[in-house]
Amino acid sequence: MLNKKVKEIMTTDVITTSCDVDVVCAFEKLMKNKISSLPVVEDGKLVGIITATDVGHNLILDKYELGTSVKEIMIKPVVTVSPDDNIETAINIMKDNSSSGILNQLPVVEDGKLVGIISDGDIIQIF
Repeated sequence: MLNKKVKEIMTTDVITTSCDVDVVCAFEKLMKNKISSLPVVEDGKLVGIITATDVGHNLILDKYELGTSVKEIMIKPVVTVSPDDNIETAINIMKDNSSSGILNQLPVVEDGKLVGIISDGDIIQIF
């Protein structure tokens, strides 16, 4: 199972946002779609990512001013994986690049373009 390729289990219909979207609207998109992160894409290229945990926490603490855009709060650079990487590589990237245990979502990028996303749940389902 660990030798399976990322492209075999990734989600290809990725829900994204753009830099100029208001943080509140982006958070609503996260909640409406029941997802934990939103890749930020401009001209097909991945430029950042926001997470429901970070945005929700900061909204509750009232840390954003009215009109704060995704560009102002997005995480960059984004930790990514290639569609041709195997699952073991993806797991190691998720483990090695998080200060809080594990990254839940890992954007899949090929030639600078977002082509998918893989989650910890996607990986668990193959076992």
